[in-house]
Amino acid sequence: MRIFGLAGYPLEHSFSPAFFQQKFKNEGITDSQYLLFPMKNIDGIRAFVLSHPEICGLNVTSPHKESILPFLDEWSEEVRAVHAANTIGIRRTPEGVVLKGYNTDIIGFRCALAALECTLPSHALIFGTGGASHAAAYVLEQQGIHIQIVSRSPHPDTITYNDLDSEILRSHRLWVQSTPIGTYPQVEEKLPLTYKALTPGHILIDMIYNPSETAFLREGRIRGCRILNGLSMLHGQAEASWEIWNSCSK
Repeated sequence: MRIFGLAGYPLEHSFSPAFFQQKFKNEGITDSQYLLFPMKNIDGIRAFVLSHPEICGLNVTSPHKESILPFLDEWSEEVRAVHAANTIGIRRTPEGVVLKGYNTDIIGFRCALAALECTLPSHALIFGTGGASHAAAYVLEQQGIHIQIVSRSPHPDTITYNDLDSEILRSHRLWVQSTPIGTYPQVEEKLPLTYKALTPGHILIDMIYNPSETAFLREGRIRGCRILNGLSMLHGQAEASWEIWNSCSK
């Protein structure tokens, strides 16, 4: 039996096992399982893979998309660009195991943008500075969209929530929420924003998929904005992960 899975912490509300279980059923895949591997620390990932020879590929989620990098043998071009990995391809050789990092969040975010089926605004705000934020910034910049990253604390090339004024919020008509705020069960939590600045011309994307409508997205919906949750992104990155794992095993 081939084992695939998700490493991160916490994982109780991950949708990935259900996605892959349904995929395996739909496609008649009987030799594979997808499991959760809760890991508060990621520094033991190589020993974990070595001690479980049945593991053929892993996804990586918060808070390890960046901290996993020193423990990988190889990085894909996208990982080098954004300095975050959410998928590990595993090659087992007589000399040991080779772990290669990929960033399928980039593919997933492209899928999310395609699902909007509309022309994107020229300016975007990205809330958060983690691995998913880097993926979104990479994709949007490739499309010529000017981005501004917003963080809780000062960082180079970012602004803080205190720096946001009505003009910035109105002129940046694409808002991308890449933080865990609002994830189940804290469904009423939301970013500290002046939501009255939203207009029907705004687009809100939340990378969270549970709940399907976060408090952040609800603020957009009631103001006539186009909104999208993280489900299409999850599907896109999951399918890309599957292709990577199977190509690594050949």
